[in-house]
Formats: sequence, C-alpha cells, structure tokens
Amino acid sequence: MSERKIVVLSAGLGVPSSSRLLADQLAKSTADRFREGGAETSVKTFELREYAVDIANNMVAGYAAPRLQELIDAVTAADALIAVTPVFSASYSGLFKSFFDVIDKDALAGKPVLVGATGGTARHSLALDYAIRPLFSYLRARTTQTVVFAAPEDWGGAEEAGGGIARRAGRAAAELVALVQDVPSEEQGRGGIESLSFEEILANVGR
Repeated sequence: MSERKIVVLSAGLGVPSSSRLLADQLAKSTADRFREGGAETSVKTFELREYAVDIANNMVAGYAAPRLQELIDAVTAADALIAVTPVFSASYSGLFKSFFDVIDKDALAGKPVLVGATGGTARHSLALDYAIRPLFSYLRARTTQTVVFAAPEDWGGAEEAGGGIARRAGRAAAELVALVQDVPSEEQGRGGIESLSFEEILANVGR
C-alpha cells in the first residue's frame, strides 16, 4: 500500500497554540489508524500565521507568492486534510477563512477532511456545525461526521469516559481513514449535514 499524504493546517495565532496542540493530536490519531491498517503516512503540518502576509497579498493582487503556492500545492495533492481553527466571534478565524478564499474553489472537491476547533468556552463548539462545516460543504470536500472541539478544560486532568480529546480524535481519525480508503460504514453513510449542498444547509438554518 502506498504512503498516504496528510496535510495539517493550524490557524492558531499564539505560541504555543491550543489549535496546534489539537492539530497534532488529530494528526497522531490519524497516523496511528493508518498504521493499524498497514499503511504508512507522511504528515506535513503548516502554521497559517506564518503565511498571513502572503495570504493577504494574494487576496489583493490575485497572485500567490512561491512559498504560499507550495502550501496550496501540498493541500491540493494531499490524500487527506486536517484543518483546525480557533473560534472568534462564534466563527472561524479570519486567517483560516482567508486561506480557503485564495485557493481554487474546486481544489478540495472530494477531498477527505477532518475539522477541529478550539475556543475559550465549550459554547463555541456550535461553530463547527454552523460555520466551519458549511464552509467545507461549499468547497465540496468530504468531511468526517465527527468533528473535534477543544476547550481549555479539555487539556488538563483525567479524561471523562467517552468524552476526552483522545477518544474523540480517535473516532474522527477512524472516519477520516475510512473516507480516504473509500470504505462504506455506518459512520460514513449518506446522512448528516455534510451530504447536503451549501444551499440546502442555509435553507435549513433556523427551522
């Protein structure tokens, strides 16, 4: 079995960043699941804050600097994408959205994506289903049904049964591997918000 290429995007702004911590956990869980199935992985992690100026220039000039173009090419060529953003004002960060604004609208069509988010309170977890997942539905990516949110309290102490980051990351990683291998399962059925078009999602909001 050929090596699977996984690209990880973290839109965290701080150093260290809780978004990067979550991204690393999701990447590790995904690599572990592939390994359990006999497949090796190549994981490349990118901090979007290091590309902020290039992304802004691209939005204004319509041209990607060579360094940014390398990142875009890596995302396009990946077998799977893991994308993590901090939540600001009940939605993804501007940096996170700006990156996906500068790539071709068809670049992620059909690509398996695992989405994660971090925030100062668990209430921000709603942003995953009402803002972040619809973004990837619009881009026609195939998102895992399980998305992972991490609040500050998730990083310390013993994990509650069924609720810790490691458990959630493992479940989401298994779904991502199934998407990459195109293996049908109950977890990756036709149900769920990711099977709807962006227009259908908007039509259902507020019902």
